Amino acid sequence: MIYLVEDDGNIREFVLYALTGQGYDAQGFEKPSQFFAALERQLPELVLLDLMLPEEDGLTVLRRLRTNPVTRHLPVIILSAKDTEFDKVLGLDNGADDYLPKPFGMLELFSRIRAVLRRSQTAPAPREYRVGGLQVSPAKRETLVDGESVALTPKEFEILCLLLANSGLVLSRGQIQDQVWGMEYLGETRTVDVHIRTLRQKLGRCGELIETVRGVGYRLAALK
Repeated sequence: MIYLVEDDGNIREFVLYALTGQGYDAQGFEKPSQFFAALERQLPELVLLDLMLPEEDGLTVLRRLRTNPVTRHLPVIILSAKDTEFDKVLGLDNGADDYLPKPFGMLELFSRIRAVLRRSQTAPAPREYRVGGLQVSPAKRETLVDGESVALTPKEFEILCLLLANSGLVLSRGQIQDQVWGMEYLGETRTVDVHIRTLRQKLGRCGELIETVRGVGYRLAALK
């Protein structure tokens, strides 16, 4: 599955038509909010990302992907009318796997897609976490406690993966909020506390692995 985030309807429909004609499953999204909602249902193999978008710009979307343990390794190709060397370097330095300026030919786009997918398939698989009776697979979006599956909401799962990826380190409520909800989120950090409480309850005895650091935030017991 390939996700395309592009607010220009004509370009979006044309690229999707070309992708499906080449045998790819593809979905298009006009707004980042639609894209992130789809990510919670299914992770794609690749993202094609425009930079000039409504709601938030493409670089902000890219940073959110790269700071989230669940989507950190998701391949991203930027498609943008911004074609200066500075724009390309900025996109690549923020974590894009490739950068293709508009207008582009479809044969070149297909070639770039094949190259990025080849690299992603030979890259090391995302880490799976095990600590005590807790086992978490970001790639499968799966959480097990003593071998039994635990149903977590998307935000609870992202918080857990974030704590696991930073095992032993204290993360403030603000850091958790920025990386899970995004820096544009205007809600209170109390939301983090509520999600941590329900996460602990769902994890049962393994919920004790999530430690409260009074006045600061939370950390997960260091992995053994």
